[in-house]
Amino acid sequence: MLTVYYDGICKLCSREITYYQAKVDPSKVEWIDIARNGDALKAFGITQSDALLYMHARTEDDQILVGVDAFIALWERVPYWRTLAKIISLRPVKFVAKIVYAYFAQQRFKTADHCKTH
Repeated sequence: MLTVYYDGICKLCSREITYYQAKVDPSKVEWIDIARNGDALKAFGITQSDALLYMHARTEDDQILVGVDAFIALWERVPYWRTLAKIISLRPVKFVAKIVYAYFAQQRFKTADHCKTH
């Protein structure tokens, strides 16, 4: 089972996760709201602040995936999104996606009040 750690206070993030929750088989993904469970990734040396900045996921073998890699792992489990996961996994596409995601995440992080308090 994939464990997805997401920012449940962020309205955009919550809408997106709610969409995925409705589409994915519940036996394939566990969802953890990192905004309300700040210690969820502590055992992996990841602070709540770092977890709020980028989406994280933990694979069945305890590998931590961050940002685009976490989305790819999630999309592989969501019907109709598997094709996007394959496309984004292509080296040049993934390179650009990581740059775009990092920029977007940092901008969101700067403006989110709850992220400033951690």
